[in-house]
Amino acid sequence: MEVTVLGKSPSWQDADGACSGYLVEDGDVRVLLDCGNGVFGKLRRFRDYATVDAVVISHLHADHFLDLVPFSYALTYGPRAQASADPPRPVLHAPEGARDVFRRVVGAWGSEDLVERAFDVQEYRPDDVVHIGPLSVRFQLVPHFTRTHAVDVTSAREGGGRLTFGADSAPSDDLWTFARDTDLLIVEATLPEPEPEGERGHMTAAEAGAGGREARARRIVLTHLTDELDAGHARAEAERAFGGPVEIAREGAVYTLP
Repeated sequence: MEVTVLGKSPSWQDADGACSGYLVEDGDVRVLLDCGNGVFGKLRRFRDYATVDAVVISHLHADHFLDLVPFSYALTYGPRAQASADPPRPVLHAPEGARDVFRRVVGAWGSEDLVERAFDVQEYRPDDVVHIGPLSVRFQLVPHFTRTHAVDVTSAREGGGRLTFGADSAPSDDLWTFARDTDLLIVEATLPEPEPEGERGHMTAAEAGAGGREARARRIVLTHLTDELDAGHARAEAERAFGGPVEIAREGAVYTLP
């Protein structure tokens, strides 16, 4: 299994960057994990969008799904779609309530069923297991400001590996248990300091590193980190808590699992 970082920004994009998006490939099976603003253009640098088998959305914040809109336009109105009697229609696995959200967003200026015409939309529940070719996808609710799911992708191929994506989350024992012994933990490190008051929905690099240690992750990558913060400082804080090397997500980086 290979994982390519398409976008790693928080809710505002890095300069020339993109928000949350990761391409997961196992053999000829291709899954896009999140599709935030800017991700569709980045996807096109690496692969033909028409060859994506499925998209999995972790939660319904714009920086994790907004580029489903240009993706839908390309699948519906692109030259190949117009020339084909049977254009590709990838499966879109999204949280419960996603259809209504997509309709409200797209219906503000056009056909509210745009996303549903382009994709086979299937809403998942937290206890569902989704199968996409050799890949099994599981979900875990994590603490954020809307209903949010960490996503675990495991390959059935011998030596295929396992990826756990923490999505957006405050530190969470449930997340660390869910990620236990994963080959690669992609975990957010949005904050320079914990939220000073009220509900928490993100974590610091040190908290991400400590969580990776608790999960016994073999490898961790920090993401959702703005280019306005010092990545070197974030890495050092995470490594101190993790007790080993930590990487910072960068667009175009490819991780081969296990």
